[in-house]
Amino acid sequence: MALCRFSLGIRIYILLFSLITQKNNIMSEQTGTWWIWRVFWILLIVTTIEVVLGIIKPAILIDNIFLGTTLLNLIFIVLTIIKAAYIVLEFMHLGHEVRGLKLSILLPAVVLIPYLVFILLTEGHYIFGTL
Repeated sequence: MALCRFSLGIRIYILLFSLITQKNNIMSEQTGTWWIWRVFWILLIVTTIEVVLGIIKPAILIDNIFLGTTLLNLIFIVLTIIKAAYIVLEFMHLGHEVRGLKLSILLPAVVLIPYLVFILLTEGHYIFGTL
C-alpha cells in the first residue's frame, strides 16, 4: 500500500510539473512570437510586390534599359538584396547588435553582390550582343 501511494505521488508530481511547464510554454508563445509575425508580414509584402511586378510587367519598366538590363530586373535585384539583408538581421539576431558588427557583416554583401551582378550583366550583354 505504501508503494502504491509513493508511485501515485510521483505521478501527481510529474503531472503537476508537466502542467506548469506547459503553461510556461503557452505564455512564452503568446509573448514571444510577435517578432516572427512581423518578419512574416514584411517579407510577405516585399514578395507580393515582386510577384505583382513579375505578373504585370509594366511596359515602362521593361522598355527602359539601365546598366545593361531592364529596370524591372534591377528592381528585382534590389528587392532581393533588401530581403536577404533583412533575413540576415532578423534570423542571425543582428538587429540588436552594435552598428559596427551589423555593418561588418552586411556591408560586404550589399556592396559586392550588386557589383558582381553589374559585372555579369555587362559582360553578358557584351557577349550576347556580339554573337
